Amino acid sequence: MRKFSIGYRGKMLFILIGCAIGVMSLVYSNYLVGQLRDKERHEIHLWSFAVGETVKATRPGDRQQAAILARIIDFSNEIPLVVCDDQLRVLQYRSIDASVLADPERLADKLENMRSGGRDPIEIPTPQGRIIRVFYDESPLLKALQYFPWIQLSIFAVFIGFAFIAFRSSKHSEQNRVWIGMAKETAHQLGTPTSSLLGWLEYLREQEGVEPFVVDEMNKDLTRLLKVVDRFSKIGATTNLAPRNIYELVAGAVEYFRRRIPKNVTLNFARCTAEPMQGMVNDALFEWVVENLLKNALDALQGCGAITVQLSVRDARWICLDVRDTGKGMPKAHFKRIFQPGFTTKTRGWGLGLSLSKRIIEEYHNGRIFVFDSEIDHGTTMRVMVRKF
Repeated sequence: MRKFSIGYRGKMLFILIGCAIGVMSLVYSNYLVGQLRDKERHEIHLWSFAVGETVKATRPGDRQQAAILARIIDFSNEIPLVVCDDQLRVLQYRSIDASVLADPERLADKLENMRSGGRDPIEIPTPQGRIIRVFYDESPLLKALQYFPWIQLSIFAVFIGFAFIAFRSSKHSEQNRVWIGMAKETAHQLGTPTSSLLGWLEYLREQEGVEPFVVDEMNKDLTRLLKVVDRFSKIGATTNLAPRNIYELVAGAVEYFRRRIPKNVTLNFARCTAEPMQGMVNDALFEWVVENLLKNALDALQGCGAITVQLSVRDARWICLDVRDTGKGMPKAHFKRIFQPGFTTKTRGWGLGLSLSKRIIEEYHNGRIFVFDSEIDHGTTMRVMVRKF
Protein backbone atom coordinates (compact mmCIF):
# COMPACT_ATOMS: atom_id res chain seq x y z
CA MET A 1 0.00 0.00 0.00
CA ARG A 2 2.91 2.35 0.71
CA LYS A 3 4.27 1.85 -2.79
CA PHE A 4 0.89 2.72 -4.35
CA SER A 5 0.50 5.81 -2.12
CA ILE A 6 3.87 7.23 -3.13
CA GLY A 7 3.14 6.56 -6.77
CA TYR A 8 -0.19 8.32 -6.53
CA ARG A 9 1.38 11.41 -4.92
CA GLY A 10 4.02 11.43 -7.64
CA LYS A 11 1.34 11.38 -10.33
CA MET A 12 -0.56 14.22 -8.73
CA LEU A 13 2.67 16.21 -8.41
CA PHE A 14 3.34 15.63 -12.10
CA ILE A 15 -0.12 16.95 -13.01
CA LEU A 16 0.37 20.01 -10.77
CA ILE A 17 3.74 20.74 -12.38
CA GLY A 18 2.14 20.48 -15.81
CA CYS A 19 -0.57 22.94 -14.76
CA ALA A 20 2.03 25.34 -13.38
CA ILE A 21 4.05 25.19 -16.62
CA GLY A 22 0.90 25.85 -18.64
CA VAL A 23 -0.08 28.86 -16.53
CA MET A 24 3.43 30.34 -16.61
CA SER A 25 3.63 29.84 -20.36
CA LEU A 26 0.26 31.56 -20.79
CA VAL A 27 1.29 34.52 -18.62
CA TYR A 28 4.63 34.91 -20.40
CA SER A 29 3.03 34.66 -23.84
CA ASN A 30 0.52 37.36 -22.89
CA TYR A 31 3.40 39.51 -21.69
CA LEU A 32 5.17 39.12 -25.06
CA VAL A 33 1.95 39.98 -26.91
CA GLY A 34 1.61 43.12 -24.81
CA GLN A 35 5.19 44.14 -25.52
CA LEU A 36 4.74 43.63 -29.26
CA ARG A 37 1.46 45.61 -29.19
CA ASP A 38 3.21 48.52 -27.47
CA LYS A 39 6.04 48.34 -30.00
CA GLU A 40 3.64 48.50 -32.95
CA ARG A 41 1.78 51.46 -31.47
CA HIS A 42 5.09 53.23 -30.96
CA GLU A 43 6.01 52.53 -34.59
CA ILE A 44 2.71 53.83 -35.95
CA HIS A 45 3.02 57.00 -33.88
CA LEU A 46 6.56 57.46 -35.16
CA TRP A 47 5.31 56.88 -38.70
CA SER A 48 2.55 59.45 -38.20
CA PHE A 49 5.08 61.94 -36.84
CA ALA A 50 7.27 61.40 -39.89
CA VAL A 51 4.31 61.91 -42.21
CA GLY A 52 3.36 65.08 -40.33
CA GLU A 53 6.87 66.45 -40.56
CA THR A 54 6.95 65.66 -44.26
CA VAL A 55 3.69 67.53 -44.78
CA LYS A 56 4.92 70.55 -42.80
CA ALA A 57 8.43 70.60 -44.35
CA THR A 58 9.35 74.12 -45.52
CA ARG A 59 12.96 73.47 -46.44
CA PRO A 60 12.86 71.08 -49.34
CA GLY A 61 16.62 71.42 -49.75
CA ASP A 62 17.27 69.58 -46.49
CA ARG A 63 17.93 66.24 -48.15
CA GLN A 64 19.21 64.52 -45.02
CA GLN A 65 16.02 65.23 -43.06
CA ALA A 66 13.89 64.15 -46.02
CA ALA A 67 15.83 60.91 -46.31
CA ILE A 68 15.39 60.18 -42.62
CA LEU A 69 11.65 60.85 -42.78
CA ALA A 70 11.26 58.70 -45.89
CA ARG A 71 13.10 55.87 -44.23
CA ILE A 72 10.83 56.09 -41.18
CA ILE A 73 7.75 56.14 -43.41
CA ASP A 74 8.86 53.02 -45.27
CA PHE A 75 9.98 51.18 -42.11
CA SER A 76 6.67 50.06 -40.57
CA ASN A 77 5.21 48.45 -43.66
CA GLU A 78 3.60 45.44 -41.88
CA ILE A 79 0.99 47.42 -39.96
CA PRO A 80 -2.33 47.91 -41.84
CA LEU A 81 -3.39 51.57 -41.98
CA VAL A 82 -5.71 53.99 -43.74
CA VAL A 83 -4.99 57.72 -44.02
CA CYS A 84 -8.12 59.89 -44.39
CA ASP A 85 -8.89 63.61 -44.63
CA ASP A 86 -11.55 65.54 -42.72
CA GLN A 87 -14.29 64.02 -44.91
CA LEU A 88 -12.95 60.48 -44.37
CA ARG A 89 -11.80 60.29 -47.96
CA VAL A 90 -8.97 57.83 -48.32
CA LEU A 91 -5.65 59.52 -49.10
CA GLN A 92 -3.37 56.55 -48.57
CA TYR A 93 -3.63 52.95 -47.37
CA ARG A 94 -1.43 49.95 -46.73
CA SER A 95 -2.11 46.22 -46.23
CA ILE A 96 -5.84 46.77 -46.81
CA ASP A 97 -7.95 44.92 -49.38
CA ALA A 98 -8.86 47.29 -52.23
CA SER A 99 -12.41 45.88 -52.36
CA VAL A 100 -12.96 47.20 -48.82
CA LEU A 101 -11.95 50.68 -49.89
CA ALA A 102 -14.33 50.58 -52.86
CA ASP A 103 -17.39 49.88 -50.67
CA PRO A 104 -18.33 52.82 -48.37
CA GLU A 105 -20.20 50.60 -45.89
CA ARG A 106 -17.40 48.09 -45.60
CA LEU A 107 -14.89 50.94 -45.30
CA ALA A 108 -16.90 52.49 -42.46
CA ASP A 109 -17.03 49.14 -40.67
CA LYS A 110 -13.29 48.69 -41.18
CA LEU A 111 -12.50 52.11 -39.74
CA GLU A 112 -14.77 51.43 -36.78
CA ASN A 113 -12.99 48.14 -36.12
CA MET A 114 -9.65 49.93 -36.27
CA ARG A 115 -10.85 52.36 -33.59
CA SER A 116 -11.68 49.48 -31.21
CA GLY A 117 -9.24 48.22 -28.63
CA GLY A 118 -8.03 51.70 -27.65
CA ARG A 119 -6.58 52.43 -31.12
CA ASP A 120 -7.87 55.97 -31.57
CA PRO A 121 -6.88 57.49 -34.92
CA ILE A 122 -3.77 59.67 -34.89
CA GLU A 123 -4.44 63.24 -36.03
CA ILE A 124 -1.87 65.08 -38.16
CA PRO A 125 -2.43 68.85 -38.65
CA THR A 126 -1.48 70.33 -42.02
CA PRO A 127 -0.25 73.85 -42.83
CA GLN A 128 -3.57 74.51 -44.58
CA GLY A 129 -5.44 73.97 -41.28
CA ARG A 130 -6.86 70.58 -42.19
CA ILE A 131 -6.61 67.39 -40.13
CA ILE A 132 -5.33 64.13 -41.51
CA ARG A 133 -6.37 61.07 -39.55
CA VAL A 134 -4.38 57.83 -39.49
CA PHE A 135 -6.43 54.72 -38.72
CA TYR A 136 -4.33 51.63 -37.97
CA ASP A 137 -4.81 48.01 -37.07
CA GLU A 138 -2.70 45.29 -35.50
CA SER A 139 -0.29 43.41 -37.73
CA PRO A 140 -1.09 39.81 -38.80
CA LEU A 141 1.81 38.60 -36.63
CA LEU A 142 0.39 40.27 -33.53
CA LYS A 143 -3.10 38.86 -34.21
CA ALA A 144 -1.67 35.38 -34.61
CA LEU A 145 0.29 35.69 -31.38
CA GLN A 146 -2.85 36.69 -29.50
CA TYR A 147 -4.36 33.28 -30.23
CA PHE A 148 -1.15 31.41 -29.55
CA PRO A 149 -1.43 31.41 -25.70
CA TRP A 150 -4.91 29.89 -25.89
CA ILE A 151 -3.76 27.29 -28.39
CA GLN A 152 -0.87 26.56 -26.08
CA LEU A 153 -3.17 26.32 -23.07
CA SER A 154 -5.47 23.98 -25.01
CA ILE A 155 -2.52 21.74 -25.84
CA PHE A 156 -1.53 21.65 -22.18
CA ALA A 157 -5.13 20.87 -21.21
CA VAL A 158 -5.23 17.98 -23.69
CA PHE A 159 -1.87 16.76 -22.40
CA ILE A 160 -3.05 16.89 -18.79
CA GLY A 161 -6.29 15.15 -19.80
CA PHE A 162 -4.39 12.31 -21.47
CA ALA A 163 -2.05 12.12 -18.47
CA PHE A 164 -5.04 11.88 -16.11
CA ILE A 165 -6.60 9.14 -18.23
CA ALA A 166 -3.29 7.27 -18.31
CA PHE A 167 -2.85 7.56 -14.55
CA ARG A 168 -6.43 6.49 -13.95
CA SER A 169 -5.93 3.52 -16.24
CA SER A 170 -2.74 2.67 -14.36
CA LYS A 171 -4.62 2.79 -11.06
CA HIS A 172 -7.37 0.63 -12.55
CA SER A 173 -4.76 -1.89 -13.71
CA GLU A 174 -3.23 -1.99 -10.25
CA GLN A 175 -6.65 -2.67 -8.75
CA ASN A 176 -7.23 -5.40 -11.31
CA ARG A 177 -3.97 -7.09 -10.35
CA VAL A 178 -4.97 -6.95 -6.69
CA TRP A 179 -8.40 -8.49 -7.42
CA ILE A 180 -6.93 -11.17 -9.65
CA GLY A 181 -4.23 -12.03 -7.12
CA MET A 182 -6.77 -12.24 -4.30
CA ALA A 183 -9.11 -14.42 -6.36
CA LYS A 184 -6.37 -16.84 -7.38
CA GLU A 185 -5.03 -17.04 -3.84
CA THR A 186 -8.56 -17.78 -2.57
CA ALA A 187 -8.95 -20.55 -5.14
CA HIS A 188 -5.55 -21.96 -4.13
CA GLN A 189 -6.38 -21.89 -0.43
CA LEU A 190 -9.75 -23.58 -0.98
CA GLY A 191 -8.34 -26.20 -3.32
CA THR A 192 -6.51 -28.22 -0.66
CA PRO A 193 -9.35 -28.68 1.87
CA THR A 194 -11.91 -29.43 -0.85
CA SER A 195 -9.69 -32.16 -2.25
CA SER A 196 -9.37 -33.59 1.23
CA LEU A 197 -13.15 -33.44 1.74
CA LEU A 198 -13.66 -35.50 -1.42
CA GLY A 199 -11.60 -38.25 0.14
CA TRP A 200 -13.49 -38.09 3.44
CA LEU A 201 -16.78 -38.19 1.57
CA GLU A 202 -15.81 -41.42 -0.18
CA TYR A 203 -14.75 -42.81 3.18
CA LEU A 204 -18.19 -42.03 4.65
CA ARG A 205 -19.89 -43.79 1.75
CA GLU A 206 -18.11 -47.01 2.71
CA GLN A 207 -19.04 -46.80 6.39
CA GLU A 208 -22.02 -48.70 7.76
CA GLY A 209 -24.72 -46.87 9.68
CA VAL A 210 -24.33 -43.58 7.78
CA GLU A 211 -27.58 -42.35 6.27
CA PRO A 212 -27.27 -42.14 2.43
CA PHE A 213 -29.20 -38.88 2.21
CA VAL A 214 -26.66 -37.25 4.56
CA VAL A 215 -23.83 -38.22 2.25
CA ASP A 216 -25.80 -37.01 -0.76
CA GLU A 217 -26.44 -33.61 0.83
CA MET A 218 -22.79 -33.31 1.79
CA ASN A 219 -21.88 -34.17 -1.78
CA LYS A 220 -24.15 -31.40 -3.08
CA ASP A 221 -22.53 -28.87 -0.78
CA LEU A 222 -19.08 -30.05 -1.75
CA THR A 223 -19.99 -29.81 -5.42
CA ARG A 224 -21.15 -26.29 -4.73
CA LEU A 225 -17.87 -25.49 -3.01
CA LEU A 226 -15.91 -26.87 -5.97
CA LYS A 227 -17.93 -24.61 -8.27
CA VAL A 228 -16.97 -21.60 -6.13
CA VAL A 229 -13.31 -22.59 -6.36
CA ASP A 230 -13.64 -22.88 -10.13
CA ARG A 231 -15.17 -19.39 -10.32
CA PHE A 232 -12.34 -17.79 -8.41
CA SER A 233 -9.75 -19.62 -10.49
CA LYS A 234 -11.26 -18.17 -13.68
CA ILE A 235 -10.76 -14.54 -12.54
CA GLY A 236 -7.85 -13.10 -14.52
CA ALA A 237 -7.54 -16.16 -16.75
CA THR A 238 -8.54 -16.38 -20.39
CA THR A 239 -12.31 -16.61 -20.38
CA ASN A 240 -13.78 -18.98 -22.92
CA LEU A 241 -17.26 -17.98 -24.07
CA ALA A 242 -19.56 -20.50 -25.66
CA PRO A 243 -23.19 -20.52 -26.82
CA ARG A 244 -25.34 -21.52 -23.86
CA ASN A 245 -29.03 -21.65 -23.06
CA ILE A 246 -29.43 -18.57 -20.85
CA TYR A 247 -32.83 -19.73 -19.63
CA GLU A 248 -31.41 -22.96 -18.22
CA LEU A 249 -28.50 -21.18 -16.49
CA VAL A 250 -30.80 -18.63 -14.84
CA ALA A 251 -33.37 -21.29 -13.94
CA GLY A 252 -30.67 -23.32 -12.18
CA ALA A 253 -29.58 -20.35 -10.07
CA VAL A 254 -33.18 -19.46 -9.24
CA GLU A 255 -33.95 -23.01 -8.17
CA TYR A 256 -30.87 -23.09 -5.94
CA PHE A 257 -32.02 -19.93 -4.13
CA ARG A 258 -35.68 -20.97 -4.02
CA ARG A 259 -34.82 -23.84 -1.67
CA ARG A 260 -32.94 -21.52 0.67
CA ILE A 261 -34.98 -18.30 0.90
CA PRO A 262 -37.11 -17.40 3.97
CA LYS A 263 -40.78 -18.37 4.01
CA ASN A 264 -41.92 -14.75 3.79
CA VAL A 265 -40.05 -14.20 0.52
CA THR A 266 -41.42 -15.27 -2.87
CA LEU A 267 -39.17 -15.84 -5.87
CA ASN A 268 -40.79 -15.71 -9.31
CA PHE A 269 -39.13 -16.54 -12.61
CA ALA A 270 -40.61 -15.77 -16.03
CA ARG A 271 -39.57 -15.40 -19.64
CA CYS A 272 -41.20 -12.91 -22.01
CA THR A 273 -40.69 -14.90 -25.18
CA ALA A 274 -40.69 -18.51 -26.28
CA GLU A 275 -37.82 -18.12 -28.74
CA PRO A 276 -34.48 -19.79 -27.87
CA MET A 277 -32.20 -17.69 -25.69
CA GLN A 278 -28.74 -18.71 -26.78
CA GLY A 279 -26.08 -16.35 -25.48
CA MET A 280 -22.28 -16.23 -25.56
CA VAL A 281 -21.34 -16.72 -21.91
CA ASN A 282 -19.08 -18.58 -19.54
CA ASP A 283 -21.26 -20.87 -17.44
CA ALA A 284 -19.51 -20.54 -14.10
CA LEU A 285 -18.99 -16.78 -14.21
CA PHE A 286 -22.45 -15.94 -15.54
CA GLU A 287 -24.12 -18.08 -12.86
CA TRP A 288 -21.98 -16.24 -10.29
CA VAL A 289 -23.39 -12.90 -11.48
CA VAL A 290 -26.98 -14.17 -11.32
CA GLU A 291 -26.44 -15.47 -7.79
CA ASN A 292 -24.89 -12.17 -6.70
CA LEU A 293 -27.93 -10.26 -7.98
CA LEU A 294 -30.33 -12.67 -6.26
CA LYS A 295 -28.39 -12.44 -3.01
CA ASN A 296 -28.40 -8.62 -3.10
CA ALA A 297 -32.14 -8.63 -3.83
CA LEU A 298 -32.71 -11.01 -0.91
CA ASP A 299 -30.68 -8.77 1.41
CA ALA A 300 -32.69 -5.72 0.30
CA LEU A 301 -35.96 -7.45 1.29
CA GLN A 302 -34.79 -7.98 4.88
CA GLY A 303 -36.78 -11.19 5.23
CA CYS A 304 -40.07 -10.15 3.66
CA GLY A 305 -41.10 -9.35 0.08
CA ALA A 306 -40.88 -10.62 -3.48
CA ILE A 307 -38.17 -11.14 -6.08
CA THR A 308 -39.02 -11.36 -9.78
CA VAL A 309 -36.53 -12.66 -12.31
CA GLN A 310 -37.43 -12.00 -15.93
CA LEU A 311 -35.72 -12.93 -19.19
CA SER A 312 -36.44 -11.12 -22.44
CA VAL A 313 -34.95 -10.56 -25.88
CA ARG A 314 -34.35 -6.87 -26.47
CA ASP A 315 -33.44 -7.09 -30.16
CA ALA A 316 -31.42 -9.22 -32.54
CA ARG A 317 -28.25 -8.63 -30.51
CA TRP A 318 -29.09 -8.61 -26.82
CA ILE A 319 -30.67 -10.83 -24.17
CA CYS A 320 -31.88 -8.99 -21.06
CA LEU A 321 -32.04 -10.37 -17.53
CA ASP A 322 -33.98 -8.27 -15.00
CA VAL A 323 -33.86 -8.99 -11.25
CA ARG A 324 -36.53 -6.95 -9.47
CA ASP A 325 -37.11 -6.78 -5.72
CA THR A 326 -39.64 -4.98 -3.52
CA GLY A 327 -37.01 -3.88 -1.02
CA LYS A 328 -35.88 -0.53 0.32
CA GLY A 329 -34.58 0.83 -3.01
CA MET A 330 -31.80 3.38 -3.43
CA PRO A 331 -31.35 7.02 -4.48
CA LYS A 332 -30.14 7.83 -8.01
CA ALA A 333 -26.84 9.02 -6.58
CA HIS A 334 -26.02 5.38 -5.78
CA PHE A 335 -26.80 3.97 -9.23
CA LYS A 336 -23.14 4.00 -10.26
CA ARG A 337 -21.49 3.99 -6.85
CA ILE A 338 -22.82 0.53 -5.96
CA PHE A 339 -20.42 -0.94 -8.55
CA GLN A 340 -17.37 0.65 -6.92
CA PRO A 341 -15.20 -1.74 -4.88
CA GLY A 342 -15.85 -1.32 -1.17
CA PHE A 343 -19.13 0.60 -1.50
CA THR A 344 -21.97 -1.01 0.44
CA THR A 345 -25.14 0.10 2.22
CA LYS A 346 -25.13 -2.96 4.47
CA THR A 347 -23.93 -2.93 8.06
CA ARG A 348 -21.94 -6.06 7.24
CA GLY A 349 -20.27 -6.66 3.92
CA TRP A 350 -17.24 -5.86 1.81
CA GLY A 351 -19.00 -4.31 -1.17
CA LEU A 352 -17.34 -6.67 -3.66
CA GLY A 353 -20.24 -8.63 -5.18
CA LEU A 354 -21.49 -6.03 -7.66
CA SER A 355 -17.96 -4.87 -8.43
CA LEU A 356 -16.98 -8.39 -9.44
CA SER A 357 -20.25 -8.80 -11.34
CA LYS A 358 -19.54 -5.67 -13.34
CA ARG A 359 -16.07 -6.90 -14.25
CA ILE A 360 -17.40 -10.30 -15.27
CA ILE A 361 -20.19 -8.93 -17.47
CA GLU A 362 -18.46 -5.93 -19.05
CA GLU A 363 -14.85 -7.10 -19.30
CA TYR A 364 -15.26 -10.83 -19.90
CA HIS A 365 -18.62 -10.95 -21.69
CA ASN A 366 -18.64 -7.53 -23.43
CA GLY A 367 -22.10 -6.96 -21.98
CA ARG A 368 -23.70 -4.42 -19.67
CA ILE A 369 -24.94 -4.39 -16.08
CA PHE A 370 -26.67 -1.41 -14.50
CA VAL A 371 -29.49 -0.22 -12.27
CA PHE A 372 -32.50 -0.13 -14.57
CA ASP A 373 -34.84 1.44 -12.02
CA SER A 374 -35.05 2.09 -8.30
CA GLU A 375 -37.37 3.94 -5.96
CA ILE A 376 -37.02 4.43 -2.23
CA ASP A 377 -39.22 1.94 -0.29
CA HIS A 378 -40.52 0.46 -3.56
CA GLY A 379 -37.64 -1.68 -4.74
CA THR A 380 -34.89 -1.94 -7.33
CA THR A 381 -34.51 -3.50 -10.76
CA MET A 382 -31.06 -4.62 -11.90
CA ARG A 383 -30.52 -5.36 -15.58
CA VAL A 384 -27.88 -7.56 -17.22
CA MET A 385 -27.44 -7.58 -21.00
CA VAL A 386 -25.45 -10.29 -22.81
CA ARG A 387 -24.97 -10.83 -26.51
CA LYS A 388 -27.02 -13.38 -28.39
CA PHE A 389 -25.41 -16.19 -30.27
